[in-house]
Amino acid sequence: MADYFVHESAFVDDGAVIGTGTKIWHFCHIMPDARIGEHCSLGQNVVVMPRTRIGNNVKIQNNVSIYEGVVLEDDVFCGPSCVFTNVSTPRSHVSRRDEYAETLVRRGASIGANATVVCGVTLGEYSFIGAGAVVTSDVPAHALMVGVPARRVGWMCQCGERLRLSDGAATCGRCGSSYHDEAGRLLSD
Repeated sequence: MADYFVHESAFVDDGAVIGTGTKIWHFCHIMPDARIGEHCSLGQNVVVMPRTRIGNNVKIQNNVSIYEGVVLEDDVFCGPSCVFTNVSTPRSHVSRRDEYAETLVRRGASIGANATVVCGVTLGEYSFIGAGAVVTSDVPAHALMVGVPARRVGWMCQCGERLRLSDGAATCGRCGSSYHDEAGRLLSD
């Protein structure tokens, strides 16, 4: 008996690996050789393509496709209808299967609803991509990114609160973690 949950309307193809405690909801399709970690939640209408890797405790909301080349590390949050791509110059009549670019979403990153992440970028640990943003380049750890194209407008704590830096340092009002800015990178103390 499986130690994970799959709704009766979802399809899990042979060869997919699914971790303990994971929940796969309505109308999802998990393809062969997809690897999903433990205690994940995949909302309605999520597609996970072959050879993708999803870490532990990942939350993927409704209507998200995880294409080949996308890697989600542990504790990632993908908001409703966020979009990943895997080819920079797609054409219907030209096969680009050998050109899939890796997109890496590091531990604890959050991607807002309807945000788009263009292939070939890395989203740093605990970065926060605002709803509707279009990410076209690498994102530093803890960066708060908004707009089209996305630009950094602040910093986020590991717990998800926006930080207010003063003299290059900040302490989170929610969890008490402290950080400092070092040459445009936010580092924890």
